[in-house]
Amino acid sequence: MSDTPAPAPKKKSGLVGKLIPVIGALVLLGGGAAGGWYATSSGLIGGHGPKEDKNKPQLVERKEGGETPAQTDADGDGHYETTYFEMKREFTANLTDPNRYIQVGLGVATNYDSRVIEAVEKNEPAIRSAVLGVLGEQTADHVATVAGKEDLQRRLRAAINKTLQDKVGFGGISQVYFTSFVIQ
Repeated sequence: MSDTPAPAPKKKSGLVGKLIPVIGALVLLGGGAAGGWYATSSGLIGGHGPKEDKNKPQLVERKEGGETPAQTDADGDGHYETTYFEMKREFTANLTDPNRYIQVGLGVATNYDSRVIEAVEKNEPAIRSAVLGVLGEQTADHVATVAGKEDLQRRLRAAINKTLQDKVGFGGISQVYFTSFVIQ
C-alpha cells in the first residue's frame, strides 16, 4: 500500500451545478407571482374586494332627486331602490290547531335588480310550496299576535330566499309583507 492520499472527489462545476440555483430562483419567483395574482384577484389586497359575479343580481342604488320620498331599504339607510312584487294568489293552509286554517296574501320586497323578481315569478310553484309548508307549522294563537306575525314574516322570507338559492343560485328578498291575513 502506498502512502499517497486518495484523490478528492471532483466538484460538479458543469452545467448541472449552475442550473440548480437558477431553477430554484425561478420556482420562488413563479410562486411569488402566482400568490400575488391570487391575492389581488380575490380581493385580499388592493382594497377592491372580491370581484362581483355579473350573473347574480346587483343592488340598485337610489337615484337622487326623484318625486317619491325616500323609502327605507333592507339596510335602513335609503341608499338602495326598493322593488315590490305581490304574489298572484293567496295562500291557504291548515294550521296545527284542529279545524283551523290561515289564508294570507303576500308581497315581497328586494333592493336588487329585476333578476330577483323574475326569479320569484319563474319559480312561483316552488315558492308556494315552501310558503305553505311554513304556514302549516303555525298555531292560531302564535300568528294572532304582532310578534307572531313578525316571526312568520321572518320565516317566510327565509323559506323564499332558500328556495330561490336552491333554484337559481341567489336569494335577494329583503322583506315579506302581508297583503291580507285571515285565521279561521
